[in-house]
Amino acid sequence: MPDYQAFRVELTDKIATVTINRPEKRNAMNSAFWSEIIEIFDWVDRTDEVRVVVLAGAGEHFSSGIDLGLLAQAANLVGKDVGRSAEALRRKILELQASFNAVDRCRKPVLAAIQGYCLGGAIDLIAACDMRYATRDAQFSIKEIDMGMAADVGTLQRLPRIIGDGMMRELAFTGRHVHGDEAQRIGLVNRVWDTQAQLLEGVMQLAAEIAAKSPIAIRGTKEMIRYMRDHRVDDGLEYIATWNAAMLQSSDLRIAMAAHMSKQKPEFAD
Repeated sequence: MPDYQAFRVELTDKIATVTINRPEKRNAMNSAFWSEIIEIFDWVDRTDEVRVVVLAGAGEHFSSGIDLGLLAQAANLVGKDVGRSAEALRRKILELQASFNAVDRCRKPVLAAIQGYCLGGAIDLIAACDMRYATRDAQFSIKEIDMGMAADVGTLQRLPRIIGDGMMRELAFTGRHVHGDEAQRIGLVNRVWDTQAQLLEGVMQLAAEIAAKSPIAIRGTKEMIRYMRDHRVDDGLEYIATWNAAMLQSSDLRIAMAAHMSKQKPEFAD
């Protein structure tokens, strides 16, 4: 496993734990973060041994969002010519979007384990994950509004499908903080725990349960869920029919059926 500046990556029992590792900076997202996350999730996607990902933050906080130093660099892209400045800024924003698109498009399920601050760009990140879990004292905020800008790396596009349009608008327009229990109530997170240790233990148990399933079935399920965000029901039914025409021929189906009938735990190939 290569060394990363902004992350720590471990692979154990089919579970890749990807930890934002800048605790002294409240895991703020510096320039290395944005490039390394693409590299990491490309590795996750290509590595058959990885069945599921747990995304976490080292220390007391998940992430305080984009590093202010990186925002200062973006300000340097602004010159005298409006057209050229806009083109440079647009290119930079699209680069940042690509980092979280890599998480969203990953074929493996991604579970976010959130404690402490989850602010600004961190909301964009967790919105690109499959499921989110938190401690009760976790603090969520679409902070961009208080910085005089609209969130531009995925929050406004993905969050309405997670918590609903009206609640997303309230949080985006006010920037107010949401704690763990409310986050669960509005559907931002699936479950909350009292402590970070309990959170990580609980999320790892869920990850292990997913990792024990057929990887063919898991990938097909994620692909269909993702596809349906942007398509009609008829399109989705047509797609799953074509997809499963191939995937139902996998040995995983026979293994799962045999295990079910014999009440044994199935073992699937990577």
